[in-house]
Amino acid sequence: MHFGLTEEQQMIVDMTRSFVENELYPHEMTVERTGELPLELIKEIQKKAMEAGLYAANMPAEVGGAGLDTLSWLLYEKELGRANYALHWTCVARPSNILLAGNEEQREKYLYPCIRGETWDCLAMTEPGAGSDLRGMKASARQDGDDWILNGTKHFISHADIAGFAIVFMATGEEQTPRGAKKKITAFFVDKGTKGFTVRDGYRNVSHRGYTNAVLEFDDCRLNKRQILGEVHKGFEVANSWLGATRLQVASTCLGRAERALGHAISYAAEREQFGQKIGKFQGISFKLADMAMELKAAELLTREAAWKYDQGSVTEADMSMAKLKATEVLAMIADEAIQIHGGMGLMDELPLERIWRDARVERIWEGTSEIQRHIISRELLRALGA
Repeated sequence: MHFGLTEEQQMIVDMTRSFVENELYPHEMTVERTGELPLELIKEIQKKAMEAGLYAANMPAEVGGAGLDTLSWLLYEKELGRANYALHWTCVARPSNILLAGNEEQREKYLYPCIRGETWDCLAMTEPGAGSDLRGMKASARQDGDDWILNGTKHFISHADIAGFAIVFMATGEEQTPRGAKKKITAFFVDKGTKGFTVRDGYRNVSHRGYTNAVLEFDDCRLNKRQILGEVHKGFEVANSWLGATRLQVASTCLGRAERALGHAISYAAEREQFGQKIGKFQGISFKLADMAMELKAAELLTREAAWKYDQGSVTEADMSMAKLKATEVLAMIADEAIQIHGGMGLMDELPLERIWRDARVERIWEGTSEIQRHIISRELLRALGA
């Protein structure tokens, strides 16, 4: 694996960073303090992102995306990750790649409008009683002729308030396994406005202000079989085939924020004077900076290796879990230490550090908790020995 960036990759990094600094940073304070991201602002930045070729850049070229290889895509994600999450995720949207699993009719109805910026998608898996254990979901769908009838509740569904449709995972049966009965899962496209489908306001979140979550309720919501994504009872297969790289996406956006926090810490340590010298000269500060830089480098190398292996077709679940686990935990450490170096000012919202610190907390929970990532890694180690 070559560790340097190609000319094209460096261009992607430079272009994305410039866009983030010029088009997203200026709006961070307003979004953070109000907790709102106005639709007018979304549309304004969205238009600029499209003109810059940054919108839906995660998608293959044949469907209208940038056609980036995995490493280039993650470099782009890292630069976007420097900014307030609501701004970069909503205004410079990257439609879920699970939409690529749809047939041509479904692509026309759901995928292409997302790429064109006409709507947004949202994924609905988590329930009040089923987070890490998705097989424990209670929401279900039963067949009725050519239709399916959905009932149940999903929550923590990101930006469902602006999404035009949801990709909803429902229990559609059970199968017996050596460890007992397990739910069979099917994925459905559900259009907003469908009778029996209600989107309610979610919870106030300490992380990612302006990036909303919602509660989805299904009450005898009737869908045609054409709205099944993939095959009946094969929802997990669809998810595992198309959503694995989202852990690398989380890792990369965390790297961007960690690098931004470290940059602030280094600058402050080089400028702030106490007891007659720059605080960066004190071992208590200088060693912190060294550890922060070392851990960030380790997290980035793990993520880049996983990206490279993804394109080689040799990536494992453990590779992606290691990258996600390391990057999210390093972000938390760097954000905390950056605030410590700044002292009281680090907690003031004139700087982005208190936001980065708050936002870091959710990263060790969503897209698989740190405990789940450790389980995946250890399971793979033991399986190699037949255990």
